[in-house]
Amino acid sequence: MARTVNPSVHAVRREAFVDAAQRLIQAKGYEQMSVQDVLDALDASRGAFYHYFDSKTALLEAVIDQQVDGALSSVGPLLSDPTLSAIAKLRGVFGGITSWKNARRELLLGLMETWLSDDNAIVREKLRREVTQRVTPLIADVVAQGVSEQTFSASSPAHAAQVFVSLLLAANEVASRLFVAREANEITFDQARQTLDAYEEGLGRVLGARPGSVALVDEATLHLWFD
Repeated sequence: MARTVNPSVHAVRREAFVDAAQRLIQAKGYEQMSVQDVLDALDASRGAFYHYFDSKTALLEAVIDQQVDGALSSVGPLLSDPTLSAIAKLRGVFGGITSWKNARRELLLGLMETWLSDDNAIVREKLRREVTQRVTPLIADVVAQGVSEQTFSASSPAHAAQVFVSLLLAANEVASRLFVAREANEITFDQARQTLDAYEEGLGRVLGARPGSVALVDEATLHLWFD
């Protein structure tokens, strides 16, 4: 008789591998992490690992899926809320990202340079692709709504959304690099502000929005991270 697998137990055990891998990636980088490191962290057997994943790459993809799922669960309801205007939805997305980072500031500070290292380049690229694929259709709907509300003038909501998401992801990484540079006293507060202002302006132009209506970072957050 075939062994019956309890789906909930299977999910919990699989999630333990994903959580352990995420911690190791943050601590030492994806390239430096081995499958054995994950096994040691959980005191698990190699057979247990391969019951859930057929490779280290498959485990990485599960880590990325977990991160994207977490992000979408926080902004998905907001983006689909029929009572909100397009501008309000985008501001809610930016505000949600900011609140998430502010609430985890100490953790992010400890991980920033490791996350930006060459050892995590593969993870960052896979995350960028996954976010682009899953978030762009949601943003396209918001852009189309903004066009119908006459707050955006983008000629093609779908294409504008692709550029918008790409620029937003770039702004997020640039903000991290600006923080590291500011901590090393390589740039001034005003230089960090001017760079992020340029991204904010670019995001607004992609949508054809009124200048200043798309606010990427508020003043309080700028001072929290860069002052």
